[in-house]
Amino acid sequence: MALPDNKKFFENLSGGGKAIAVLTSGGDAQGMNAAVRAVVRMGIYVGAKVYFIHEGYQGMVDGGENIKEASWESVSSMLQVGGTVIGSARCKEFRARDGRLKAAHNLVQHGITNLCVIGGDGSLTGANLFREEWSGLLAELVEQGLIDEEAAQRYSALHIVGMVGSIDNDFCGTDMTIGTDSALHRIIEVVDAIMTTAQSHQRTFVLEVMGRHCGYLALVSALACGADWVLIPEMPPEDGWEDKMCQKLSATRSRGSRLNIIIVAEGALDRHGKPITSSIVKDLVVRCLGFDTRVTILGHVQRGGTPSAFDRILASRMGVEAVMALLETTANTPAYVVSLCGNQSVRLPLMECVQMTQEVQKAMDEKRFEEAVKLRGRSFENNLKTYKLLAHRKPESDLPVSNFNVAVLNVGAPAAGMNAAVRSAVRVGISEGHKMFAVNDGFEGFYKGQIREIKWADVGGWTGQGGSLLGTKRTLPAKHVEKIAEQMRIHNINALLVIGGFEAVECLLQLYDARTRCEEFCIPMCMLPATISNNVPGTDLSIGADTALNAIVETCDRIKQSASGTKRRVFIIETMGGYCGYLASVGGLAAGADAAYIYEEPFDIRDLQANVEHLTDKMKTGIQRGLVLRNENSNDNYTTDFIYQLYSEEGKGVFDCRKNVLGHMQQGGAPSPFDRNFGTKIAAKAMQWITKKLTETYRQDEGRVFANTEDSCCLLGMRRRALVFQPVVQLKDETDFVHRIPKEQWWLKLRPLMKILAKYKTTFDVSDSGQLEHVVRIRPKDLDASTV
Repeated sequence: MALPDNKKFFENLSGGGKAIAVLTSGGDAQGMNAAVRAVVRMGIYVGAKVYFIHEGYQGMVDGGENIKEASWESVSSMLQVGGTVIGSARCKEFRARDGRLKAAHNLVQHGITNLCVIGGDGSLTGANLFREEWSGLLAELVEQGLIDEEAAQRYSALHIVGMVGSIDNDFCGTDMTIGTDSALHRIIEVVDAIMTTAQSHQRTFVLEVMGRHCGYLALVSALACGADWVLIPEMPPEDGWEDKMCQKLSATRSRGSRLNIIIVAEGALDRHGKPITSSIVKDLVVRCLGFDTRVTILGHVQRGGTPSAFDRILASRMGVEAVMALLETTANTPAYVVSLCGNQSVRLPLMECVQMTQEVQKAMDEKRFEEAVKLRGRSFENNLKTYKLLAHRKPESDLPVSNFNVAVLNVGAPAAGMNAAVRSAVRVGISEGHKMFAVNDGFEGFYKGQIREIKWADVGGWTGQGGSLLGTKRTLPAKHVEKIAEQMRIHNINALLVIGGFEAVECLLQLYDARTRCEEFCIPMCMLPATISNNVPGTDLSIGADTALNAIVETCDRIKQSASGTKRRVFIIETMGGYCGYLASVGGLAAGADAAYIYEEPFDIRDLQANVEHLTDKMKTGIQRGLVLRNENSNDNYTTDFIYQLYSEEGKGVFDCRKNVLGHMQQGGAPSPFDRNFGTKIAAKAMQWITKKLTETYRQDEGRVFANTEDSCCLLGMRRRALVFQPVVQLKDETDFVHRIPKEQWWLKLRPLMKILAKYKTTFDVSDSGQLEHVVRIRPKDLDASTV
């Protein structure tokens, strides 16, 4: 295997022949296999020997056939498999020193001094203890004559890097753990299915989800499906919660809803430490309200199934970063854990994270619940605040009266998650005291007067709906400025929230320019990025892109599966995205593609030929399937048909070809948990910004709002780790308007990972690898970005 172009760097790090072992421990989680695959392939890529340790710590203690050298081909076809193919087991023996002594002996026999441990906080704590005892264990092995002094010197230090695999997302220091997003997918699939039967029979459903000590799954799934009530261990309900919950359920039914959803974390407790089980909640609803009520306990369904696109990408990035951390480690560096912060991989001291995680449990045991929520991190805290804001409607008498009218509209192509954003904006706006107006069919509907007031109950059940229930068009406002201004006067619109893709940026720029002609546009205006293409300047992620990625990955899985009985076949798949290669590149990383052709990275016939030769070599090693993605506008001449015909001709006798154009299926379907949650939270934040701007720009003497500064016309986007409001006029210099893409796109740095994991020789930018950071209790307020 060839080393990368910057091979001197790697040779200096690897010391000529490092041995890395990877194991999965504790409970399984979807995405663990993607992490194992990334560790194995990145390790081989940099010239290290990589070993599997089967059955977790038990396999390390038992040794023998449980420790096997991994090859490149041994991790093929495991990216889409749930659970962990190398096995996981609880191990009492490893908890005792004698067990760790056996494990040390087995590792030394294979020359292994670098461990990648994928598991929960218990597994990672055990790994750190093993590292700390290592020199003492080796000395004992020398005394017993099991190893000689030379071996003890050669393998004198053990290096540990951890990755957290846990569906509960209960580890401090990372926004997401491997498996959490996939577990949310399982929960939301069940909730969506339950809601249809619940509506048919006017039922109440009590859904119990996993989370013995952490309520993340319950909280985020409640936010993602608009549940009426949620019970989590970090925030037990106040005394008298039973009456409040029943009043809430009754009020929901009285407004015309035919169902209620209550989500209970399995570890939910009341303020006195008494468990609140799903059966207790059911009996309460039946006794007090007489509603037809059913209980669904999801159990281990949440651990099962294929990993989501998010988990595959997260695990792949973490696996590569873990190998980099091991290569750079020295005898003096602490054990690391690789974490996700915003959209960045970072390295954190393992024991700092473990201690913080233990502090959360201690705070809960001591009934310091508000502190426990804060210790969980800003993502968890924001989820809880947003849920409370949206789920619990204040009585009309308690609402502030702002006398401001805010209009909400969708622009551009539909994207899954738009409806969740509209629902959030409407409900937060009403809670802030505003009168909310919905505009149908974008700016085309605006100038035609398709504007109506929208109430709290009107957006019930919108969270899980795909597409755009308001309707959306690509019409730009420039030609209809006067008519739009007239409609704004008629309805006294004081602020605008525009949810859409690249067209929405152009719309806001045109309205900003129109302020010199029409004072009606001198109002606060905010845009939320929503497009499957993820091509909006000023944001790393857009609402809808995650759902599209999952559609692509699920289709690729099925296509590859269709070839399971076929010898040597390559699939050419065309994705959407305009000129933006996000879907093709990141979808390729998640699906295990061999190549992804995009506009941003020009290619020619020599590149195509090299890819054909690469696939030919791959087929000869025994791998039977190849996958190539092509962004729809990657090249005018090298079309999908051309590439298909070229591969078919050049691969004759070695492999055959099939092609598939995914088309608009990427825009359809129910939104993913990520898009529901992301849309919900950024819309809530946008409405709070609008409220603030309305207050700041209201001219008391004139009795009207007047906003004419750059910072009153903004896009709310996620930049690295922070949700940031950016004036749209300042985004002009960052934008390629001809090709409708940002000039700089963060995800291009992920492309080398896809190439490395597909066995290509490429340059990996080590300067972009995660740097060591320290855990902080409460991050600065502006570090507000959260994943799911």
